[in-house]
Amino acid sequence: MTFSPADVDAPPLNGDPFWADDVSWADAEADALRAESYPDSLDLVLEVADMMSVFAAQRLQRVDALRREALDEAARHGRALAEVVERSVRLELTAALRITEHAAGELLRLAEALVHRYPAALDTLGRAGMTERHAQVLVDAVDAVEHEFRDSIVPRAIELAQAHPVGPFRRALRALIDTVRAQTLAERHESAAQKCRVVVEPAEDGMAWLSIHLPAVEAHAAHTRLTAIAKTLAASEGETRTLDQLRADAAADLLLDGDTQTLAPEARGIRASVTVTVPALSLLCDGAAAAAPAMVEGVGPIPIDRARELCGGADGWMRVLTHPETGMVLSVGRYQYRPPPALRRLVRWRAERCMAPGCGMPASRCEIDHTIAWEHGGQTSLDNLNPLCKGHHTVKHHGGWRVRQSADLRGALEWTSPSGRRYVVEPERRVPVFRPTAAASAAASAAPF
Repeated sequence: MTFSPADVDAPPLNGDPFWADDVSWADAEADALRAESYPDSLDLVLEVADMMSVFAAQRLQRVDALRREALDEAARHGRALAEVVERSVRLELTAALRITEHAAGELLRLAEALVHRYPAALDTLGRAGMTERHAQVLVDAVDAVEHEFRDSIVPRAIELAQAHPVGPFRRALRALIDTVRAQTLAERHESAAQKCRVVVEPAEDGMAWLSIHLPAVEAHAAHTRLTAIAKTLAASEGETRTLDQLRADAAADLLLDGDTQTLAPEARGIRASVTVTVPALSLLCDGAAAAAPAMVEGVGPIPIDRARELCGGADGWMRVLTHPETGMVLSVGRYQYRPPPALRRLVRWRAERCMAPGCGMPASRCEIDHTIAWEHGGQTSLDNLNPLCKGHHTVKHHGGWRVRQSADLRGALEWTSPSGRRYVVEPERRVPVFRPTAAASAAASAAPF
């Protein structure tokens, strides 16, 4: 989802009636003028944060200069191997900056990457267009990509870094990379699947970690099922275990006993529900024509052959077909939900995640919120619904924020903070809006009923 600060003096969305409470735009304009004249506490925090980004870029440039000077000096005198020189520089940074040697090594690695491979990203950091953490995420992700793809990824990655908080940026960058590499995704997935394994790592106090490395679709589906079981058990009278404890106990019961007979009756038979979104033509074509990857909610891209398998009719999968060029929804399966199931699923599908600024909670684990509360006349309709995690749902109603939704069904939310700043959160996907042609409208107007 896209998240961006909106200009404080931006005009209202045309025809949008959806204010959470009655606040005039004249008041908002006055607040904006006062904010421009007198910096508030958040302005001061933002000023320091921008300075930190600028200083981070300068530090990285000087760290790399230190490394290159040491290498040049050693080369002139023929004294030591490059590896030894770099280890010496790392040790000196460790001592001088009073950090760990690992942290010094990461600092050298980041500096070398930004100065020599991604100078445009370093320039953006130096202008406070992104934070140092954004730069770290960018380097880690793009360094893992084949060289032939990097030139097409980096400019768009920088745009994403300037538009998103770190969490959404990481997800958007991952999606961008996987889309660019879609034609090799099936080969890479098949190779990675050969490395599936189960590992036990000892921990303290008679405990141990059980880790399972398996395809992401199965991993997320398993976690979803364990969460559903845990929530069912948590609702039992007298239950005191946390959700984490209940998930762990349910997993142990399933693995040790092979069934759910040791669970309470209401927790048996729960299955995961997963949403697969596939460009329609990708189901029909092979090779380059099927380059657009299929996406699994909360997981990301999967090989198109796996998507064809999942779209074959298995229960528990919601199949969403999209237009190959516009991304518009063509059809939505309806399965297993209480009434009205289609509307709840479409709201969650549209957003993908919690619609609060910067939140990464999957929509499947969020509550469906009426932007205008039901008790204040809000309708249960697509233009008044969005997923919010429990914490941000509470903040929206009791934290002094005002929230409204766009009137065009695109699902964007505009949040106005207690300080008067506005932030726009865009959903991950668009829902098609069908409008009659002029001829159809004229015919309808002329109809007797």
